[in-house]
Amino acid sequence: MSADAIAMARPRARALPPVAAQIDATLARMDAQLDWLIALSPLDGEALWRQFDATGRMVEPQLRYVDLETDLAAARRTLDALPIGEVAPPALQALLAEKQRELSRMIDLVQARDQPDFIAASIALFGAVESDLLDLARRILADVPAGEPLVADAGIDDVRAAVESEIDWYRAQAPDFHIEVVVDTDISSMLMVSHGTFYIDGNIRLPHARVDPLIQHEIGTHVVTRHNGQQQALRQLQVGLAQYDPTQEGLGVLAEFLAGYLPGERLRVLAARVVAAAMAANGEGLPAIFDRLHTHHALPTDDAFDVALRARRGGGLTKDAVYLRGVRDLLAYLAADGEFDALFLGKFALSQLELLESLVDDGWVVPPALLPRYAAADDFSARLDACRRTPVECLHQTHRPPEPTP
Repeated sequence: MSADAIAMARPRARALPPVAAQIDATLARMDAQLDWLIALSPLDGEALWRQFDATGRMVEPQLRYVDLETDLAAARRTLDALPIGEVAPPALQALLAEKQRELSRMIDLVQARDQPDFIAASIALFGAVESDLLDLARRILADVPAGEPLVADAGIDDVRAAVESEIDWYRAQAPDFHIEVVVDTDISSMLMVSHGTFYIDGNIRLPHARVDPLIQHEIGTHVVTRHNGQQQALRQLQVGLAQYDPTQEGLGVLAEFLAGYLPGERLRVLAARVVAAAMAANGEGLPAIFDRLHTHHALPTDDAFDVALRARRGGGLTKDAVYLRGVRDLLAYLAADGEFDALFLGKFALSQLELLESLVDDGWVVPPALLPRYAAADDFSARLDACRRTPVECLHQTHRPPEPTP
């Protein structure tokens, strides 16, 4: 059967009730306008490192950002006017109300950028760093080795070619699969998906062995779940229900392991992000965070600076704790025999699965149209079974996978 025929045969989601559909569409549009990630991404990271290094790594450089072209006060008025109480059934109302509150907190976060109340706004949106998560992060940093050294031998041409090949594979499965690719030298991450656009750092350098796992993280998780969310009546599953970040980022990290290469160094960076987020939430600055990560936890200078910079975004951002939190929670879900395919219905929090299942019963949510490419590998079932028995501290591979033979 052709990809077009398969697409035609897939179940179609039932349309939402009119009031719910109107609110859902408004929330989705506002989510796209309130791109807090772009608003909190510092410009010119390389220049920031040079400034920091020139001070003997003692003075925090001044961070600069782009401004959102959004009237935040008008956005809040629109949010507050939504008739959420008129939505039925209760499961649908609960999910939309959660998203309404989250968008209001996003407005708070952007408005508080570089203001004294930014940390409180960050904690309200992403949560504080809980003590057991911080203990887990410290154990990983103490006990997990970085792994074999890798040479950063892949540049922008290699990464762009691998990305285009990956997109071609998905389009062969689903002709309507789409993602815009932008190469930009002024972003704070090597690879980043934001609101349907895949950004690649034009100065990217990373080991070849890490190219595919990171593509599986970005495309196999963030883009695939967005595509599946587009098939749902509830558009929030495309843009992300409230508090979806831990599940999304945890699933992205899990994708790196299931794709064959999550080195100890990567797990250590995720743990370092938790430590850095906790320090930033306590008001500590970039020099102190960098020193703790580099001197005490032995992170390389580039990793230590990147993690510290991310934690200091806006004045102290706790978002980066969601990666390790998400991995921990997903492994617990899988250990309890949780269904893997259900994780790809769209973008949502694990705590919302029960509500989503009730919407499946009503026909408003349909099974995922696509699963990630790594799930098609011959040994995927064995790898997934291994994950169900793997504690977080052991979720890494010691050696890179063998190079494919020409």
